[in-house]
Amino acid sequence: MIYLFQYNPLKVLPLVILALTATNLRAQYYNLPNEYSFSLLTEKRLAARDSATHTGIKPYIHFFSDKYVQVSDTHRIFKYIVDDPALDVAFYKHLIRIQPHGQNFKFTLDPILNIDVGNDYYDSLKTQTSTNTRGFIGCGYIGNKVYFETMFAESQSFFPQYLNGSINATSVVPGQGRWKQFKKTGYDYAFSSGFISYQPLKNLNIQVGHGKQKIGYGYRSLLLSDNAFNYPYAKVTQQWFKGRVQYSNIYAVLMNLVGASAVPNPNAERLFQKKASSFQYLSINPAKFLNIGFFQGMIWEAGDSKNRQHLDWQYFNPIIYTNLAQFGLNNKNNILIGGDIRFKITSKINIYGQVMADDLSNTKKVGNGIGYQAGLNYFDVLGIKNLFLQTEYNFVNEGSYSGPIGAITNQSYSHYNQGLTYTPGYGQEVLVMMDYKFKRMFLNARYQNQVVPVDGAPAYETQIVSAKLGYLVNPAYNLNVALGYTYRNQKFSNFNTSSNQTNYIYLALRTSIYNLYYDF
Repeated sequence: MIYLFQYNPLKVLPLVILALTATNLRAQYYNLPNEYSFSLLTEKRLAARDSATHTGIKPYIHFFSDKYVQVSDTHRIFKYIVDDPALDVAFYKHLIRIQPHGQNFKFTLDPILNIDVGNDYYDSLKTQTSTNTRGFIGCGYIGNKVYFETMFAESQSFFPQYLNGSINATSVVPGQGRWKQFKKTGYDYAFSSGFISYQPLKNLNIQVGHGKQKIGYGYRSLLLSDNAFNYPYAKVTQQWFKGRVQYSNIYAVLMNLVGASAVPNPNAERLFQKKASSFQYLSINPAKFLNIGFFQGMIWEAGDSKNRQHLDWQYFNPIIYTNLAQFGLNNKNNILIGGDIRFKITSKINIYGQVMADDLSNTKKVGNGIGYQAGLNYFDVLGIKNLFLQTEYNFVNEGSYSGPIGAITNQSYSHYNQGLTYTPGYGQEVLVMMDYKFKRMFLNARYQNQVVPVDGAPAYETQIVSAKLGYLVNPAYNLNVALGYTYRNQKFSNFNTSSNQTNYIYLALRTSIYNLYYDF
């Protein structure tokens, strides 16, 4: 691999200056799962009672953007940041823009950076943590029916000890794929995504690409999350009845990190076991203040000893819940069902919830595979502009998401050794998140309490307190600099007072356009 720089700020500076002084297109909205805190300004607009949009599935489809966030609206969202035209030129643009005069084609290219250094003061080895990520994200239009996007990033990292334990156990960096050793204690990894979006009709969108989806209104999702690594997918979305009904079909190829063949070829790259999956999501807006969603997910039987998939026609069945009626919840093909709801009490206060069921046979020691979520979003808290508060409670029973009983191969609701849903896997969690934005300054603070059981009894409790103070350099691709702090304390009930503590302080320069879930 080619390393562009190794934690030397003098080498980083020219690229940063170039990013700051680029003079091109105003902020566009990427069709990717946006970083949680950065997207709050848009979520505030979509949460208004006069906005009858389908926001239960992310990423939002770019060609439906006139129903979500138009380019002019995006500019208005961020207009409070700058009023000086000179500053607007220097701090509000994409790095590269190509738009030939008189042609209906447009392309923008921006850098991806994550340069951070930190220390875990409870680490007995006193190892300095750091991340060095370089990459790019590009997007563009061909005519008025085709949109495309591509992203690539390469990283070398030294993580806090609790993350090292998870990475070594799962063989993946959370959400970012497999790794190889970097120096003695570091990790070298890369990931990419991309897709093509085609809008043949006003109310029909077709996407093919490599990425991930998220379903629900909460910080977590019990149905389908952007927690795991990217995967190949095809997605068909339709809208009916003047946009009040939206229906999405997603077909994806997932992987178990186990050998694809009983007799691997020693002269070839190792292949992993594939498993086909399909997801259906029906979103209905009975009124502008109410969203209701229905979900079905299915993990088909994994590949055989030669990694061949044996797919019946039912896998391609696009009608929600019909596979449930045929196979049930305890079939060799792992089916998960659920639904969600959001009610807009006011344009500033929304409540939401989610339920899921995986296996109701009650044959497992830990009981049925069920889960539920309840949460509240409060925008402009107490009338303070751009002060956001979110509280959420999640419960997932221990028997959820695992493969069906008697399955020959791994049929868990997972990809690359990570769950497709709730990040801790199962248990219960209480979280409170506060965000405040003033011009280009931002402040985030979170409290999370997680209790994870084993065989029905609490095994350990994790408390996480984190805060971040930062400055938004360029909103076109969310380049920001931040000083952050994370305290994590994990107590094990079966080891008396034994605990695992992290006291982590870091300084970072980041392009924050996708979610990373390190809070477990």
